[in-house]
Amino acid sequence: MKQTAEETLTSEPALAPEDQRRFDEMLDYVREQARTFVGYPCRGYFDYSPLFDFLYYPINNVGDPYAPCTYRVHTREIERDVLAWFAKQHHITEGEYWGYVTNGGTEGNIYGLFLARELHPSGMVYYSEDTHYSVAKNLRVLNMKNIQIKSRDNGEIDYEDLYQTLRIHRDTPPIIFANAGTTMTEAKDDIERIREMLQELAIHQYYIHVDAALCGMTLPFIDGAPVYDFRAGIDSVSISGHKFIGAPFPCGIVLAKKDHVNRIARSIEYVGTLDTTLTGSRNGVAALFLWYAIRTIGEQGFRREVAECREKARYAVERFREAGIEAWMNPASITVVFERPPKSVLEKWQIAVHHNQAHIVVMTTITRDQIDQLIADIVLAEEAEV
Repeated sequence: MKQTAEETLTSEPALAPEDQRRFDEMLDYVREQARTFVGYPCRGYFDYSPLFDFLYYPINNVGDPYAPCTYRVHTREIERDVLAWFAKQHHITEGEYWGYVTNGGTEGNIYGLFLARELHPSGMVYYSEDTHYSVAKNLRVLNMKNIQIKSRDNGEIDYEDLYQTLRIHRDTPPIIFANAGTTMTEAKDDIERIREMLQELAIHQYYIHVDAALCGMTLPFIDGAPVYDFRAGIDSVSISGHKFIGAPFPCGIVLAKKDHVNRIARSIEYVGTLDTTLTGSRNGVAALFLWYAIRTIGEQGFRREVAECREKARYAVERFREAGIEAWMNPASITVVFERPPKSVLEKWQIAVHHNQAHIVVMTTITRDQIDQLIADIVLAEEAEV
């Protein structure tokens, strides 16, 4: 009988004692920090141990997930299942979409912008000042002309500023970089309103990309949520996998209209497949982890989780206000925004801030007890400063 790869590894290499001590200390550190991890939109813990045997192999989903490839230690079939599931949630039918599992939201966003640039080489990118910081960097990398638009108080794009700016530049195809959940306040740009502007200005050549890093896994499961997906007439969308779903490494999904991607495809003999992604080698394990989470939790499970997160977020707003701390959240949101607390609280609870704003993102793994402890710490720290 042939041995498996696992069976041929009869003994594990041993760490030197000082390295083992450092290893153990790092694990203790990570476990401790996870207990006060409330400021960022990532699931705090998960269990993918049934998949660990796959880690014995050099899994690489190189190239286009829909094209044959001579590198066959891959999970491309699983990746296609993941993409089909996300396509269903974002209302685009088989044969009309293309996508791949990315290294995270930033790669998905730069891919959407790359497609837009290839379709509209002279295009102008419009994005709000509340857009994720990486987008300005992406625009520099792609050397794309761009104009930053003002934001409203809640984090949405300022529609009047956008309209007037579009009107001035009507001769240049607009590339709209819209947000379905901004970084700090989880604000959603109104795609329908933006498209009405374009129609009113008689602008017929344009591209709309949506950054739905967190909300791509919450809005599909909220009845009456803002429509930001392909029903709204978008061209591409980026969604994070390590945030609401959760993963031990950054990963994500990008979906785009297939016709757009066909315009940029190139055949590569070395790997026997099409070069349609940004990176050549891609993480095949990420596709497997996302597939496992989707299959074990399921649509109804995610719907329950989103409802529970929203309920805990409303609880947090009430508790903040009872403690005399003004707090609020945008509609269809799980992000609670409040005034920047003292430094000691920021450091302990790993809270993200921007100017005078702070927030917590009420994920599935955040408890009411953690919310209560956080608020108690803020009150004590503010009293100590008086």
